[in-house]
Parts: sequence; C-alpha cells; structure tokens
Amino acid sequence: LLLDKGAYVNTSDDHHNTALCVASAGGHEAVVKLLLDKGAHVNTSNKYYSDALCVASVGGHEAVVKLLLDKGADVYAGGRPYDNALYAASARGYEAIVKLLLDK
Repeated sequence: LLLDKGAYVNTSDDHHNTALCVASAGGHEAVVKLLLDKGAHVNTSNKYYSDALCVASVGGHEAVVKLLLDKGADVYAGGRPYDNALYAASARGYEAIVKLLLDK
C-alpha cells in the first residue's frame, strides 16, 4: 500500500481533489474507511468547493455518508453545483441520506 510506504494521504490533483473525495464520489466504502483511518481530512473541499460528503451525497452512497458523518464531516459545507450535502441528497431524492444529514 502506498500509504504504508509514506504517501501523503491528503495529496490532491490540479482540481484539489483528494483520494478521499474521489473514493467518496465512487461510493468505495472500504477505501473511504481506510483513508479516514490513515488521517484523511474529512472536510477538505476541491477547486469547485465540493467536499467528500457532498459528492457522496449526490452519488447516493449512504454507507459512505455515514462514515464521513461519524468522522465529523460538516453537513453545511458549501459546494457547487449543489450548495451542500443536504441540498445534493434532496435534489437527487435520496431520502435515507437526507435523514442521516438532518439527524446531525
């Protein structure tokens, strides 16, 4: 594993996407958990002001949303094009995710 060889868990690309943001967008629960356990910053936003919670919410990835919330993800962090995670989940009709976000 690259992280075991000293790779920086919060490295980002030209659009400021971190591995956590990309894994969250893809709904890769095991990878998200690993990255969080290795110290990934849960509230880092990309160039477009989206963060891991927002992209997981827009993708309907309930298990990932729960992981991120359990690690302190900010429900109200802004992001384009959906403003924030609650708006994103609502716009896509993901009722279970909306409930998770409202309970925080």
